[in-house]
Amino acid sequence: MSDPKTIGVYDARAQDYATLTGTEEPDETLRAFMAALPDAARVLDLGCGPGGASAHMAKAGFQVDAWDASAAMVELASKIPGVSARQARFDDLDAIGEYDAVWANFSLLHAPLAEIPSHLTAIKRALKSGGLFHIAVKEGEGENRDAIGRRYSYFTRDSLSDLLNQAGLTPGPWKSGRDKGLSGKIDPWIATLAHA
Repeated sequence: MSDPKTIGVYDARAQDYATLTGTEEPDETLRAFMAALPDAARVLDLGCGPGGASAHMAKAGFQVDAWDASAAMVELASKIPGVSARQARFDDLDAIGEYDAVWANFSLLHAPLAEIPSHLTAIKRALKSGGLFHIAVKEGEGENRDAIGRRYSYFTRDSLSDLLNQAGLTPGPWKSGRDKGLSGKIDPWIATLAHA
């Protein structure tokens, strides 16, 4: 993510976001993701936010690299034991076969639609053979900003499936739901666990 306005929102409201997304225990989606990983797996939390998922993964014994474009988010994530946090953008990913899995939970949706294919290709390249990729995005079409100024790209199951396949990633089971986000609006979402 490189949109200054979106990054600015997250810098200003990092603690609010941590409060909104923080959980004592991993949710069902994260539990299923972790259950599919090998012991001591190396995981990239791409767009980690305040590091809630990273914390659960590190506690479970995984090696976690947590990246976010927001300095305030990285500051929060860096305080989590066992998590290596770094301020970085999606296009900084140049690893080759380094990760057992990549977790991109409501993060890649901040990239322009035109950039999504190259980001997915970089993720596929960063994964080991057979690696796992979790992606969750807001459901819809086109691009827009929300009420608090964050930039969004929206996806349907078909459009995201096509993009994943084009990058060499095979979508697994799909999940969908509706949740209230930082803007206060309830939005529909879709998620899948893809295989490299």
